[in-house]
Amino acid sequence: MWRARRAAVACEVCQSLVRHSSGIQRNLPLQKLHLVSRSIYHSHHPALKLQRPQLRTSFQQFSSLTNLSLHKLKLSPIKYGYQPRRNFWPARLAARLLKLRYIILGSAVGGGYTAKKTFDEWKDMIPDLSDYKWIVPDFIWEIDEYIDLEKIRKALPTSEDLAKLAPDLDKLAESFSLLKDFFTTGSPGETAFRATDHGSESDKHYRKVSDKEKIDQLQEELLHTQLKYQRILERLEKENKELRKLVLQKDDKGIHHRKLKKSLIDMYSEVLDVLSDYDASYNTQDHLPRVVVVGDQSAGKTSVLEMIAQARIFPRGSGEMMTRSPVKVTLSEGPHHVALFKDSSREFDLTKEEDLAALRHEIELRMRKNVKEGCTVSPETISLNVKGPGLQRMVLVDLPGVINTVTSGMAPDTKETIFSISKAYMQNPNAIILCIQDGSVDAERSIVTDLVSQMDPHGRRTIFVLTKVDLAEKNVASPSRIQQIIEGKLFPMKALGYFAVVTGKGNSSESIEAIREYEEEFFQNSKLLKTSMLKAHQVTTRNLSLAVSDCFWKMVRESVEQQADSFKATRFNLETEWKNNYPRLRELDRNELFEKAKNEILDEVISLSQVTPKHWEEILQQSLWERVSTHVIENIYLPAAQTMNSGTFNTTVDIKLKQWTDKQLPNKAVEVAWETLQEEFSRFMTEPKGKEHDDIFDKLKEAVKEESIKRHKWNDFAEDSLRVIQHNALEDRSITDKQQWDAAIYFMEEALQARLKDTENAIENMIGPDWKKRWLYWKNRTQEQGVHNETKNELEKMLKCNEEHPAYLASDEITTVRKNLESRGVEVDPSLIKDTWHQVYRRHFLKTALNHCNLCRRGFYYYQRHFIDSELECNDVVLFWRIQRMLAITANTLRQQLTNTEVRRLEKNVKEVLEDFAEDGEKKIKLLTGKRVQLAEDLKKVREIQEKLDAFIEALHQEK
Repeated sequence: MWRARRAAVACEVCQSLVRHSSGIQRNLPLQKLHLVSRSIYHSHHPALKLQRPQLRTSFQQFSSLTNLSLHKLKLSPIKYGYQPRRNFWPARLAARLLKLRYIILGSAVGGGYTAKKTFDEWKDMIPDLSDYKWIVPDFIWEIDEYIDLEKIRKALPTSEDLAKLAPDLDKLAESFSLLKDFFTTGSPGETAFRATDHGSESDKHYRKVSDKEKIDQLQEELLHTQLKYQRILERLEKENKELRKLVLQKDDKGIHHRKLKKSLIDMYSEVLDVLSDYDASYNTQDHLPRVVVVGDQSAGKTSVLEMIAQARIFPRGSGEMMTRSPVKVTLSEGPHHVALFKDSSREFDLTKEEDLAALRHEIELRMRKNVKEGCTVSPETISLNVKGPGLQRMVLVDLPGVINTVTSGMAPDTKETIFSISKAYMQNPNAIILCIQDGSVDAERSIVTDLVSQMDPHGRRTIFVLTKVDLAEKNVASPSRIQQIIEGKLFPMKALGYFAVVTGKGNSSESIEAIREYEEEFFQNSKLLKTSMLKAHQVTTRNLSLAVSDCFWKMVRESVEQQADSFKATRFNLETEWKNNYPRLRELDRNELFEKAKNEILDEVISLSQVTPKHWEEILQQSLWERVSTHVIENIYLPAAQTMNSGTFNTTVDIKLKQWTDKQLPNKAVEVAWETLQEEFSRFMTEPKGKEHDDIFDKLKEAVKEESIKRHKWNDFAEDSLRVIQHNALEDRSITDKQQWDAAIYFMEEALQARLKDTENAIENMIGPDWKKRWLYWKNRTQEQGVHNETKNELEKMLKCNEEHPAYLASDEITTVRKNLESRGVEVDPSLIKDTWHQVYRRHFLKTALNHCNLCRRGFYYYQRHFIDSELECNDVVLFWRIQRMLAITANTLRQQLTNTEVRRLEKNVKEVLEDFAEDGEKKIKLLTGKRVQLAEDLKKVREIQEKLDAFIEALHQEK
């Protein structure tokens, strides 16, 4: 028994080995199996006497349940040959099921662990995005407040609806089977199929006509489909535009507390603005891309630009030149449709007609301001930024229209100037040329195509735009001519792309929306699209805008880094030159130098307030006497003194002083004070400051001084108050003490001596050198001087005879002198005698007056007694004391006006002049010149351009 049991167990083991090797061809050696097992499973074994039947299939596996009997088998004694199997199938089935359970359980556990481990590895590979939560706008988390998600979910189709839309697979299978039977060889359908190949000629003609109709129908359906999807695309873009507007408005309201960065196009526009200031001569250094809009006059380039900007922003005219200077328009996205100039903070709302009119008027004023006298156009650029939702980001430059003939009212060089401006912009190898051609006129009349062909002969950066296609289709007899123009077959010009647009019906009051609707309606019904002369992507200004924007940014990405490298090299060269030439000076550009000079000038103006009152009064008194001394001596003192009568002298003096005070004296005093202020101001401005003095500021200081003096005006009420003060001072005749008396005599002597010296010089010039100078310096008298000398000698003899001679010669005295001279052979004229007498008598009178001053030094006692019982009369001393006192009081009054009012007003004028100069770039360029200034200016500009370019390139890489 125990042997039988061991054999059964061995058989079970062998069966298990065979079962686990299912699907794998293995040749187990029979020696490794039990003897009984070998006899059961291997029918070809030599020890097997009873052969088993062959298996029906080659892939059928052995199983313990293959040949189960329905009744129990009795075990036979074990023999060497055949051994029957014992039936323990329930146990074997249970064991097998238990193994299957453990296999499933193990697989689930192992698979779950492997999946968890893989998930953890993937999770570790994902970067931590918590620091970038600010990228997602806040409104995304609040989107359910603006969009009803439940309503959208309900609107989506259900699974049953999708099942209805799915194709019927059974019907498809049936159709394929019928088609297969139809093409099967020898089938009944074969005869019918072949019969169709041998139809009549009428059937062929009918089929050709039918095919043509199908093609036309398909083209019609294709066009409608394109227009349908175009409308869908526009509707989606409109919704996207509204959403973006909502987002940007939330940003404006401060919902995002992070700092908003400038847009790429704004950064790029700033770079171009700095480059335009630095590179005003349009040299080859400025190779940054921009879209240059060129075309013939009235070709519609301004209208195309307005359609791209979605606003009527440019001045308009019927046939006349409106674009008189280049206008750089930077388009960018924003929550509101607005426009603003680079140098102004005012925003023009482009949705309001009054703001649009004001913007057009401002552009026209700026253009006329840029155009110099005697010119029609100007190369100076007007920079304008236009922002709005849905605008394509790019920089466009609208140039004056190219003309063929100079008309009346234009400068003679207008045509050449426009050509030079256009070439200057188009010769930039990275500039995109938007060539505008009027489709309503003959193509042969175009000028701009030849100009564009010269600048871009291979058409690698030119986009051709045909405007007014609606008029062209209506007027042109052959529509294929429009196709030839669009395809560039009529011109030698090549281009990247060709577009056809409609810019309205010719009415300047049309809105952009109306023009766009008219354009879409025209192309929807146009033969140009129906006959495939034009493709759908070649029409409408919207497609043009998208294409230009893509081309613009492609050119920017390809060229901006090369431009940045060139400016790095330029910066290095400039810095090296500065270190070699000015190693101890800071790099101050023109604006910084102006600020430094401004501070120095203001400090010097403040120094005026530190001048002492004594210094002011001394200068004012001396200057005023120099100004009025001639009038006092010649018109007041001499006429009164020559009367030889005390009463007449005083009366004459009072009358003349009163007239002088009422008419001339206050005005003269104010003029003297103003000139004195100018002299002091000039002294502070021009005096050297030692080693700190910088001669680079001299021209600026001189210009500020002259302009400030020119603008300054003395207070008008000063003369009225000064007149009263001077009148009261001259009315006072009382000299209180001996000191004042002596001071008046000293003042009188100085005045008379100065006049005497001037008179002697005049006589010397009249008669020539005396005998001493003739012997020492070898000088001779002229014949005229000899006549004057003889006349002088004759008149001096007359004065010696009568020292109290009156101031004028009588007629008989003139005749006597002339006859005496003629007797000595000297011919004289009576006028010559009178002129000589005037100087001779003047010298005689002044000498007499000086002698009288010496006598009056001791006359103060007699003055106090009013010259009673005295032959000495010193009325002239009293006159000079009145003049001297008037000068002192006037100087004191003017000094008070200077220090209290006029210095401050002058300081204010200086500040205004400096502010005006600060805003006038041409003035600063003219006044602050030199190699040092220009080198610092270039260095600053290059650094600024490089920094802006680096920031732009970094932002460009981040956007990628």
